[in-house]
Amino acid sequence: MSTSNLLAGKVIVVTGGSRGIGQAIAGACLDAGAQVVIASRKQADLDRAAGELAGRGEVLAHACHTGKAEDVDALFAAAVARFGKVDGAVNNAATNPYFGPLIDTPDAAIDKTLEVNLKGYLYVARALVKHARARGGGASLVNVASVAGLRAAPMQGIYGASKAAVISLTQTLAFELGGGNIRVNAIAPGLVETKFAAAIVGNPMLRDHVIKRTPLARHAQPEEIAGAAVYLLSDVSSFTTGSVVVADGGLTSA
Repeated sequence: MSTSNLLAGKVIVVTGGSRGIGQAIAGACLDAGAQVVIASRKQADLDRAAGELAGRGEVLAHACHTGKAEDVDALFAAAVARFGKVDGAVNNAATNPYFGPLIDTPDAAIDKTLEVNLKGYLYVARALVKHARARGGGASLVNVASVAGLRAAPMQGIYGASKAAVISLTQTLAFELGGGNIRVNAIAPGLVETKFAAAIVGNPMLRDHVIKRTPLARHAQPEEIAGAAVYLLSDVSSFTTGSVVVADGGLTSA
C-alpha cells in the first residue's frame, strides 16, 4: 500500500534520527508527506543525515541530548519556530553501553541507559503533550522499544529492563492521555542491521543464534521498521493506542 499521503500536512519529530532506524523512519515520514525534525546529540551526524534525506522532503536537523529536559524543550521550540506546530514524535534515541551479565552492570552504565532510554522518552512525551494541549489538538507518540523488553535479554539486561519500562510507560501514557486525543504506541523491533546492533549482527555466532530462532530466518533492515511508525503516526491508526507492534520476523511467536 502506498503511504504517499498518510502524513500530509503533519510535522514529526524523530529522535535518534541521524542513522539506523531513526533515519529510516524520518525518510519514511518524508515519503508520506510530513515535514520532519531529526535530532541526535551530534550536529555533524545530523547534517549528514539531513543531506541524505533532503531530496525526499523538508528536514530540520537540531542537536539534542534527550536525557536533558532543557534540550528537549529547545528541540520542540525549534520545531515550532520552523514549522509552526508538532503533530507527532518518535522516541528512538537509545543507548546500550554495556554487554555482559546483568548483575555485573556498572553503575555508570545503569545511569546512562536509564537517562537516555527512559528519562529521555518521558521528556519527549512531556514536551509533545504540553504542545498538543496548548494548541488544542491531538498528537501521536511512537516509542521504539525492543523485543528485549518483552523477554529475557541475556547479556543486555539493563537495556532490556529499560525497554520493558518503555512499554510500561507507553501503556500508562496511552491510558492517561487518551481523553485528550493523544495516542501513544510502541514498536518492538527484533534484530535490525544497524550500527547500534553491530555487536550482534557483526558476530557470526551471535547473529546465527538469533536467526536460527527467527521464522523468517534473517534479520531486518531499518526500512522494514519504518512503515509501522508511519502507520502509528497517521490518522489511519486513529483508534490505536497503548499497542506494541512487534516487528521481529516471528522471533517471539514461539
